[in-house]
Amino acid sequence: MTSRAKASGRLQRALVPVLAVVGALAIGAIMLLALGANPLTGYWAMLEGAFGSGNGLIETALKATPLMLVGVGITIAFRANVINIGGEGQMILGAIFSTGLVLLLPDMSGFVLIPLVILAGLLGGALWGAIPGALKAYFGVSEILSTIMLNLVAAQLMNYLLRGPFIDPNANELGAIPQTERLSEGADLPILFGSRLHSGPVIAIVAAIAAYILLWRTTAGYRLRAVGLNPDAARYGGMPVKRSIVLALTFSGALAGLAGALLVFGSESHRFVTDGSAAGFTGSAGFNGIVTALFGALHPLWTIPSSFLFGGLLVGANSLQRAVQVPQALIVALNGLVVVFVVSSDWIRQRLGLVEAHQPEGNDEQVETAEVEP
Repeated sequence: MTSRAKASGRLQRALVPVLAVVGALAIGAIMLLALGANPLTGYWAMLEGAFGSGNGLIETALKATPLMLVGVGITIAFRANVINIGGEGQMILGAIFSTGLVLLLPDMSGFVLIPLVILAGLLGGALWGAIPGALKAYFGVSEILSTIMLNLVAAQLMNYLLRGPFIDPNANELGAIPQTERLSEGADLPILFGSRLHSGPVIAIVAAIAAYILLWRTTAGYRLRAVGLNPDAARYGGMPVKRSIVLALTFSGALAGLAGALLVFGSESHRFVTDGSAAGFTGSAGFNGIVTALFGALHPLWTIPSSFLFGGLLVGANSLQRAVQVPQALIVALNGLVVVFVVSSDWIRQRLGLVEAHQPEGNDEQVETAEVEP
């Protein structure tokens, strides 16, 4: 295939999800008209609220951070042909591990504590991703079912800890809100430009770049992609298929766990707090991150702009509601339309023959093979 044909194929693959969003917004415009609202006014307010001011851009970047991390994790799992629906639970475990660390070491210097918080978040999410990975690889358990069930387990564990061992000692004065005390200032994420913007978005972008390097510039990434393309051929070639499946979900969970840690230590309250549900802490980023990954064509680098777009949609939706005075239910429906249309875009690309073969980018060097699994 010529370079021009490859470029044309990539452009067409990129345009399909964009057109899907346009289609969702078109249906949303009809809904706005049915309620007597001006769609142009509403969508301009959405754009202005998300990207039209410094504060809007900051809110969009903060909203995009967990979406980006979860989305990049989804792309890693996908390359090994496994599906991670457990972002919600993995975010919670990352928050639990990092919060527990800071509660145990509250007086440690921030120079040491912040890297430990990041590592603890990665470790918590990695553990919650490795469990369904091992269940699938060694026992044939569907990773879709196991990750969803582990989301429920994580939510109940969070509720127990925030109403018990982790609870704020002044909880009675605060109305028994399930939350920790104000966590150590040494663990606060550094603030950028003297604003509300913390270093979380920068960490997320670095993680996305690292995921790209892992997948396309390392032996481990080569094996993950080979297993995803054809596990039988990979096994015949001496690659550890089962281990690769576990590794893919472990990496995926680790990034979601990092997102959970950043939500706690980048928040304004600097507490681990929830309303009792998983979404009360994560803001449904564990599920919205899947859509972000799909819109980014399941590529780590394309997930970066994709997350900012969806972060902007979530932030701008509030401005739309205020500008045209429509019910909150319409905003929920509009977000749902975007999700449905973007998810459907993958099916459309398959029908049009625009699905990427997931082959290595560039010329991968020959890699050494590992022992063949029994």
